Amino acid sequence: MVSAKPPRPKFAQLRRTGISVIGDRPWGTHFCLFYETPQDLLDVHVRYLSTGLADNELCIWALSDPVSTAAAVSHLRASVPGFDELVREGRLELVPGYEWYLKGDRFDPRRITNSWHDKLDEALARGFAGLRVSGNAFWCENGMWSEFNDYEAELHHTLDGRKMIVLCTYPLEASRAADILDVTRTHHLSISIRNGRWDVLADIGATGRGAEGLTEREQIILVQLVKGSSSKETARALKISPRTVDFHRANIMRKLGARNIAELMSVVLCSQ
Repeated sequence: MVSAKPPRPKFAQLRRTGISVIGDRPWGTHFCLFYETPQDLLDVHVRYLSTGLADNELCIWALSDPVSTAAAVSHLRASVPGFDELVREGRLELVPGYEWYLKGDRFDPRRITNSWHDKLDEALARGFAGLRVSGNAFWCENGMWSEFNDYEAELHHTLDGRKMIVLCTYPLEASRAADILDVTRTHHLSISIRNGRWDVLADIGATGRGAEGLTEREQIILVQLVKGSSSKETARALKISPRTVDFHRANIMRKLGARNIAELMSVVLCSQ
């Protein structure tokens, strides 16, 4: 089992993510995106990868359905200046996800994690500032969720102290509420994009010391409450019922000693 609260990255130096909703983040950040459409995935990667390239990072995208290599190349070529030259120089790598993760049809979390570490060593030896990677969770629909969750935990706990930024992407339609909770536990930050709207589903540590006594699900719902989301909006984002949100909301208010949302905001803000 993974720890309930992932440690924050040690590196103080902030790196631009290219994603405005989360801003700059330190080395060692491991975050995930729940996306709705292949176009969302393509557009996000233009921002994410072009920012890393501009900041002298070796960028790698492990591609898999629903985005083909041809679609990724076409979109990046049209959106990233000098795309072909960047690829020729080995500054940007597009690798087949199935081959990267399932070498010999075997999923080995430690092997995959070590492969990323090897890529980081290569990047630093070549003079890059660090490594920026992205991989898509195609196994959501392949009966490999447990194995992949183990991999996310394995990778997560090795990033602290390494000059890496890792984005993991998940199809929103195929992700259950339980899956979202699993993912949140193994990432510092969880975001989503739906109908062009960005949401921060969970930012571990962003809710202040007052949230320490809350369960994982309560922490996620607290983030939504602080953002001003209604019970229906929170339920829709997390794919749970409004009644479940209200149940957890009541527990949050009780644990933090708040009688209303105004008091809850005061408790959270004063504890940061």
